[in-house]
Amino acid sequence: MFTRHIQVFLIFLFSIFMTEGLHRFYGGNDLHFVTFSCYRRRPLLRNRAHCDLFLKILDRVRRRYRFVVLGYVVMPEHVHLLVSEPQRETLSTAIQALKLGVVRSMQCSGQSVMGAAPRSRKIGETWGTPVHADRFWQARFYDFNVFTERKRIEKLRYIHRNPVERGLVSSPEEALEQFSMVSVRRGRSGADQ
Repeated sequence: MFTRHIQVFLIFLFSIFMTEGLHRFYGGNDLHFVTFSCYRRRPLLRNRAHCDLFLKILDRVRRRYRFVVLGYVVMPEHVHLLVSEPQRETLSTAIQALKLGVVRSMQCSGQSVMGAAPRSRKIGETWGTPVHADRFWQARFYDFNVFTERKRIEKLRYIHRNPVERGLVSSPEEALEQFSMVSVRRGRSGADQ
Protein backbone atom coordinates (compact mmCIF):
# COMPACT_ATOMS: atom_id res chain seq x y z
CA MET A 1 0.00 0.00 0.00
CA PHE A 2 2.78 2.40 0.94
CA THR A 3 4.70 1.73 -2.31
CA ARG A 4 1.54 2.45 -4.32
CA HIS A 5 1.32 5.90 -2.67
CA ILE A 6 4.95 6.55 -3.55
CA GLN A 7 4.34 5.55 -7.16
CA VAL A 8 1.33 7.87 -7.42
CA PHE A 9 3.31 10.71 -5.86
CA LEU A 10 6.25 10.18 -8.25
CA ILE A 11 3.92 10.15 -11.26
CA PHE A 12 2.35 13.38 -9.97
CA LEU A 13 5.77 15.03 -9.61
CA PHE A 14 6.86 13.76 -13.03
CA SER A 15 3.73 15.18 -14.70
CA ILE A 16 4.23 18.58 -13.06
CA PHE A 17 7.88 18.87 -14.04
CA MET A 18 7.45 17.27 -17.45
CA THR A 19 5.46 20.22 -18.78
CA GLU A 20 7.50 22.84 -16.96
CA GLY A 21 9.71 24.55 -19.49
CA LEU A 22 8.06 22.72 -22.40
CA HIS A 23 7.81 25.05 -25.36
CA ARG A 24 6.63 24.23 -28.85
CA PHE A 25 7.95 26.44 -31.61
CA TYR A 26 5.52 27.19 -34.41
CA GLY A 27 5.43 29.84 -37.08
CA GLY A 28 8.89 29.33 -38.57
CA ASN A 29 7.60 27.19 -41.44
CA ASP A 30 9.75 24.34 -40.14
CA LEU A 31 8.96 20.72 -40.73
CA HIS A 32 8.03 18.76 -37.61
CA PHE A 33 9.02 15.22 -36.70
CA VAL A 34 6.15 14.09 -34.48
CA THR A 35 5.89 10.94 -32.39
CA PHE A 36 2.96 9.79 -30.30
CA SER A 37 2.07 6.48 -28.68
CA CYS A 38 -0.89 4.31 -27.92
CA TYR A 39 -2.00 4.27 -24.30
CA ARG A 40 0.72 2.64 -22.20
CA ARG A 41 2.44 1.63 -25.47
CA ARG A 42 -0.05 -1.17 -26.07
CA PRO A 43 0.10 -2.52 -29.66
CA LEU A 44 -3.34 -1.19 -30.58
CA LEU A 45 -2.31 -0.27 -34.14
CA ARG A 46 -1.32 -3.84 -34.89
CA ASN A 47 -4.97 -4.30 -35.84
CA ARG A 48 -5.32 -3.71 -39.61
CA ALA A 49 -8.69 -1.97 -39.19
CA HIS A 50 -7.24 0.45 -36.61
CA CYS A 51 -4.27 1.18 -38.87
CA ASP A 52 -6.51 1.81 -41.90
CA LEU A 53 -8.79 4.03 -39.84
CA PHE A 54 -5.79 6.01 -38.59
CA LEU A 55 -4.63 6.62 -42.17
CA LYS A 56 -8.12 7.68 -43.23
CA ILE A 57 -8.37 10.18 -40.35
CA LEU A 58 -4.80 11.40 -41.00
CA ASP A 59 -5.80 12.26 -44.56
CA ARG A 60 -8.96 14.01 -43.37
CA VAL A 61 -7.05 16.05 -40.76
CA ARG A 62 -4.29 16.84 -43.28
CA ARG A 63 -6.83 18.34 -45.67
CA ARG A 64 -8.75 20.17 -42.94
CA TYR A 65 -5.70 21.83 -41.39
CA ARG A 66 -3.79 22.09 -44.67
CA PHE A 67 -0.45 20.50 -43.92
CA VAL A 68 1.83 18.26 -45.95
CA VAL A 69 2.80 14.76 -44.82
CA LEU A 70 6.32 14.07 -46.08
CA GLY A 71 6.65 10.71 -44.38
CA TYR A 72 5.02 8.51 -41.79
CA VAL A 73 5.22 5.11 -40.21
CA VAL A 74 2.48 3.44 -38.22
CA MET A 75 4.04 0.97 -35.83
CA PRO A 76 2.02 -1.41 -33.63
CA GLU A 77 2.20 0.92 -30.60
CA HIS A 78 3.30 4.33 -31.90
CA VAL A 79 3.32 6.65 -34.89
CA HIS A 80 6.01 8.85 -36.45
CA LEU A 81 5.08 11.68 -38.80
CA LEU A 82 7.19 14.17 -40.72
CA VAL A 83 4.85 17.04 -41.52
CA SER A 84 4.82 20.70 -42.47
CA GLU A 85 3.23 23.29 -40.21
CA PRO A 86 -0.53 23.48 -40.70
CA GLN A 87 -1.84 26.54 -42.52
CA ARG A 88 -4.85 26.49 -40.20
CA GLU A 89 -4.36 26.38 -36.44
CA THR A 90 -1.27 24.96 -34.71
CA LEU A 91 0.29 21.54 -35.03
CA SER A 92 -0.91 20.79 -31.47
CA THR A 93 -4.50 21.38 -32.56
CA ALA A 94 -4.05 19.20 -35.65
CA ILE A 95 -2.55 16.31 -33.63
CA GLN A 96 -5.36 16.61 -31.09
CA ALA A 97 -7.91 16.46 -33.93
CA LEU A 98 -6.14 13.40 -35.37
CA LYS A 99 -6.14 11.51 -32.08
CA LEU A 100 -9.73 12.45 -31.24
CA GLY A 101 -10.88 11.65 -34.78
CA VAL A 102 -9.51 8.12 -34.56
CA VAL A 103 -11.13 7.42 -31.20
CA ARG A 104 -14.48 8.99 -32.11
CA SER A 105 -14.62 7.07 -35.39
CA MET A 106 -14.00 3.83 -33.51
CA GLN A 107 -16.69 4.63 -30.98
CA CYS A 108 -19.21 5.58 -33.69
CA SER A 109 -18.56 2.36 -35.60
CA GLY A 110 -18.97 0.29 -32.46
CA GLN A 111 -15.34 -0.87 -32.43
CA SER A 112 -13.65 -1.41 -29.10
CA VAL A 113 -11.21 1.39 -28.39
CA MET A 114 -9.08 -0.86 -26.19
CA GLY A 115 -8.50 -4.57 -26.25
CA ALA A 116 -9.28 -6.64 -23.21
CA ALA A 117 -7.22 -6.10 -20.07
CA PRO A 118 -4.28 -8.48 -19.69
CA ARG A 119 -5.14 -11.43 -17.51
CA SER A 120 -3.07 -13.89 -15.56
CA ARG A 121 -3.33 -17.56 -16.49
CA LYS A 122 -4.52 -18.37 -12.99
CA ILE A 123 -8.18 -17.78 -12.16
CA GLY A 124 -8.61 -15.12 -14.89
CA GLU A 125 -7.74 -12.15 -12.70
CA THR A 126 -6.44 -8.95 -14.24
CA TRP A 127 -2.93 -7.93 -13.34
CA GLY A 128 -0.90 -4.79 -13.53
CA THR A 129 -2.34 -1.34 -13.30
CA PRO A 130 -5.96 -0.86 -14.29
CA VAL A 131 -6.67 -0.42 -17.98
CA HIS A 132 -9.03 2.41 -18.89
CA ALA A 133 -11.43 1.22 -21.56
CA ASP A 134 -11.81 4.69 -23.02
CA ARG A 135 -8.15 5.43 -23.72
CA PHE A 136 -6.45 4.70 -27.00
CA TRP A 137 -3.69 7.33 -27.08
CA GLN A 138 -1.08 8.30 -24.54
CA ALA A 139 -1.38 11.98 -23.59
CA ARG A 140 0.86 14.49 -25.37
CA PHE A 141 3.25 14.02 -28.27
CA TYR A 142 6.92 14.53 -29.02
CA ASP A 143 7.71 17.27 -31.53
CA PHE A 144 11.13 17.95 -33.06
CA ASN A 145 11.52 21.01 -35.30
CA VAL A 146 13.30 20.01 -38.51
CA PHE A 147 14.89 23.11 -39.96
CA THR A 148 17.70 21.79 -42.17
CA GLU A 149 17.82 19.50 -45.19
CA ARG A 150 20.24 17.25 -43.33
CA LYS A 151 17.77 16.77 -40.45
CA ARG A 152 14.90 16.19 -42.90
CA ILE A 153 16.81 13.35 -44.54
CA GLU A 154 17.83 11.96 -41.14
CA LYS A 155 14.22 11.89 -39.92
CA LEU A 156 12.92 10.32 -43.15
CA ARG A 157 15.59 7.64 -42.90
CA TYR A 158 14.57 7.00 -39.31
CA ILE A 159 10.92 6.66 -40.37
CA HIS A 160 11.79 4.26 -43.20
CA ARG A 161 14.12 2.15 -41.10
CA ASN A 162 12.07 1.99 -37.90
CA PRO A 163 10.11 -1.16 -38.90
CA VAL A 164 13.35 -2.79 -40.06
CA GLU A 165 15.18 -1.99 -36.80
CA ARG A 166 12.27 -3.43 -34.83
CA GLY A 167 12.43 -6.65 -36.85
CA LEU A 168 8.91 -6.28 -38.25
CA VAL A 169 10.20 -6.40 -41.84
CA SER A 170 13.57 -6.97 -43.50
CA SER A 171 13.55 -3.78 -45.62
CA PRO A 172 11.56 -0.55 -46.05
CA GLU A 173 10.37 -1.93 -49.39
CA GLU A 174 8.92 -4.97 -47.62
CA ALA A 175 7.05 -2.61 -45.27
CA LEU A 176 5.49 -0.92 -48.28
CA GLU A 177 4.44 -4.28 -49.71
CA GLN A 178 3.01 -5.76 -46.52
CA PHE A 179 1.22 -2.59 -45.44
CA SER A 180 -0.73 -4.56 -42.82
CA MET A 181 1.53 -4.08 -39.84
CA VAL A 182 3.43 -1.03 -40.96
CA SER A 183 2.58 1.87 -43.23
CA VAL A 184 5.40 3.90 -44.69
CA ARG A 185 5.11 6.83 -47.04
CA ARG A 186 8.24 8.12 -48.67
CA GLY A 187 8.72 11.78 -49.36
CA ARG A 188 10.89 12.89 -52.25
CA SER A 189 14.33 13.08 -50.75
CA GLY A 190 17.71 11.49 -50.64
CA ALA A 191 16.58 9.46 -47.64
CA ASP A 192 17.47 6.12 -49.19
CA GLN A 193 20.85 7.06 -50.57
